[in-house]
Amino acid sequence: MRKAFMGVRLRRLREERNLKQVELANSLGISSSYLNQLEQNQRPLTVPVLLKINAVFGVDVQLFSEDEEARLITDLRDALTDGVEPISVAEIRELATNMPAVGRTLVSLHRRYRESVERSEAMAAQLGDEWISGGPARMPFEQVRDFFYARHNHVEPLDEAAERLYRQAGLTPRSIHAGLTALLGERHRVQVIGGDSDAAQRRYDPATRTLYVSDQLNQGQQAFQMATQLAFLEHGDIIARLTDNPILTSDEARRLARIGLANYFAGALILPYGDFLAAAEAEGYDIEKLGRRFGVGFETVCHRLSTLQRAEARGIPFFFVRVDRAGNISKRQSATDFHFSRVGGTCPLWKVYEAFAQPGRVLRQIAQMPDGRTYLWIARTVGSVNAGFGMPGKTFAIGLGCDIRHASRLVYARGFDLSDPSAATPIGAGCKVCERQACPQRAFPPVGRAIAVDENRSAPTPYPVA
Repeated sequence: MRKAFMGVRLRRLREERNLKQVELANSLGISSSYLNQLEQNQRPLTVPVLLKINAVFGVDVQLFSEDEEARLITDLRDALTDGVEPISVAEIRELATNMPAVGRTLVSLHRRYRESVERSEAMAAQLGDEWISGGPARMPFEQVRDFFYARHNHVEPLDEAAERLYRQAGLTPRSIHAGLTALLGERHRVQVIGGDSDAAQRRYDPATRTLYVSDQLNQGQQAFQMATQLAFLEHGDIIARLTDNPILTSDEARRLARIGLANYFAGALILPYGDFLAAAEAEGYDIEKLGRRFGVGFETVCHRLSTLQRAEARGIPFFFVRVDRAGNISKRQSATDFHFSRVGGTCPLWKVYEAFAQPGRVLRQIAQMPDGRTYLWIARTVGSVNAGFGMPGKTFAIGLGCDIRHASRLVYARGFDLSDPSAATPIGAGCKVCERQACPQRAFPPVGRAIAVDENRSAPTPYPVA
């Protein structure tokens, strides 16, 4: 065991008992000088002295426990990550060791703050008003998400520009990689070369007019990165005009929006609107067939399907989401009014999470939200291979959904009785905003509400049952 220096806690014990140093020393059977050294952290607290404190004053030895200290350190690290200034682990440990009461107070204050934020977010989600004045400032990535949501995930100027360039350059799905390489060279004198395995997926050096594209990407992914750079080179003015938007309130939000718009252009160039929509309708929106036809991956096809909202030629209004095993949503786009939860995670009954247990398989689900709206969802895992031995790869689950009234146009609806209400799985947007009290997977009550419990009947509980 490491030496335990508990001087502040001893001084606090003495103050609570209104004892002088000599009186406490006599009660413990030690000298005043020894007690003074303990209180000044010049000597560690020994087990015999600790047992004497317990015997004389009835103080729980947990007050001096390393386990309690470790737990407090963990709680403080969680609470202080929201601060404006980074705090080192050494400083947090010093606080937990020498001023545990102050530490517990900070943890309690932070917990109350988070509860207040969650209540306001839950209220906003229930009222459908995400712009309640006085609410917490939205993060840059949230502003970008709202920027795309306000456009129903369709950016007409970039979509038209991408389709026009596709026609002018004579590109085809089979020639897209070579065509973009030539286009960058001829129109912008940009040389495309492979980057090393540790480099970013795309890196552009304006001084040498060199675009480095990771060798770890397949040709479709490399074409996407080249098309992204082409967006900055050819349509920087359109992107700048679009990002001059009041929704984007910070430089960071505008920077993220520029990257998002460039990626949008890349997807629209590789999967041109007219050709892609016609193929999607002909194939019953079969994602894997579309991927093979256009030489792109599952995620790219799903993302593009969620953008097909041109006024005169609309596709199915999809919503698109990408999650990891921990439930973090790293991408979410909606061409319709489906709202993803911003509070308390998402629903464990959602098929998207089951995809991790069946990697590579397309899973289907008819799901009904608490408001009665019903949707068809499909989900599948995507990922990348390990970069080398001992290095982790990336695995995500992709979800693509649409309102049940459009489901008959999808191959994925085959075998489902779309008119049978009992075929739908009841899901929610997350436990903290979901009002389904009888849900077997409920982790905790909705924010600001209690779940009625009958002591004479079993009920869903977030606590383990023996």
